[in-house]
Amino acid sequence: MTGERYEPDRVHGLSDAGKPLLVRYDLDALGRAVDKEVLAPRTGGFWRYREFLPVRRSENVVSLGEVVTPLIPLTRLADSLGLKGGQAIVKDEGRLPTGSFKARGLALAVAMAKELGLEHLAMPTNGNAGAAMAAYARRAGLRSTVFCPDDTPEINISEIELQGATVYRVNGLINDCGKIVGDGKEAAGWFDCSTLKEPYRIEGKKTMGLELAEQLGWELPDAIFYPTGGGTGLIGMWKVFDELEAIGWIGPKRPRMIAVQASGCAPIVKAYEAGEEHAALWADAHTLAAGIRVPVAVGDFLILRAVRDSGGFAIAVPDEEILAARDEVARTDGLLLCPEGAATLAAYKQALADGRVQRDERVVLYNCATGLKYPMPPVTRKLDRTGTIDYAAL
Repeated sequence: MTGERYEPDRVHGLSDAGKPLLVRYDLDALGRAVDKEVLAPRTGGFWRYREFLPVRRSENVVSLGEVVTPLIPLTRLADSLGLKGGQAIVKDEGRLPTGSFKARGLALAVAMAKELGLEHLAMPTNGNAGAAMAAYARRAGLRSTVFCPDDTPEINISEIELQGATVYRVNGLINDCGKIVGDGKEAAGWFDCSTLKEPYRIEGKKTMGLELAEQLGWELPDAIFYPTGGGTGLIGMWKVFDELEAIGWIGPKRPRMIAVQASGCAPIVKAYEAGEEHAALWADAHTLAAGIRVPVAVGDFLILRAVRDSGGFAIAVPDEEILAARDEVARTDGLLLCPEGAATLAAYKQALADGRVQRDERVVLYNCATGLKYPMPPVTRKLDRTGTIDYAAL
């Protein structure tokens, strides 16, 4: 970090050094403005943490009915893994508007765009972020343009377009789409809402950490397994834990932050294992977990610092283990995880097996989107209602 400061209430992208900008608050004033008792009865999902967020005027809040996402212990699966009840918990972000945790970051980015007078937003996406931006931008009356890799799931393409954005398929990966957004800024007149290329998505994503701390009685778990592409949420949670300690709401204890990637696209894992501060572009990125297929992340150094400073680690899991984890938790605990969420379960099981996480530790796995958006195994079993039905066999 260079330590440079920039004026608030201005449109900002990356810093002059080409790195992400982080929002800072007067934490003494924040601590005086709100306490846990004032916060407790509020409704409105992540907007209930408004003192921790950068939107100054309430008329610029953009809402689609946000909720506090539930913490769901893996009770039946815990038995098979030899865990105590309540030690492995899924935070199910698929309950948010547009069905993913991208609602948090994009709601804030769009609200600040509205507050700062922007009219046209653009971004690259593997699917869910584009859907969230399209929906919130339309709600705010802003124009949006979205670029997707051409193998983005069809349901994501359709929902982005239907919710008001203009969407283009691109013959490349998300970083190729991002180059189009960056190269087109001056000619097209749009504002680049790419991951960490503006300072406000991270502020929305940090509410995952705020919400988790409150749900756990202002104590933090031993470890957080987070599906990591651009890493905004991991960085945001690490940031807000410091803010919460500064105002006296939590102590110095921190969870180990564990960055989960797919074996076919694991630049953060490679950099972590090599002791590097930056992650090189991952060649031939491929995984069925499209949301974490990010070959290069502009905030790589922030992800790696949070992982290392927390005593955590970065871990990669193969696609076959992701699918196996998805199927297992669906059939044991009735939870339909997205592939990226299932990757956290696969990583947790691997970390239990190799001893990096202990069975008596409380861990939180982030399921970042509803599993309903993704292909599921076909069902071919049929009954002929006109024939003889062997009910005993059923």
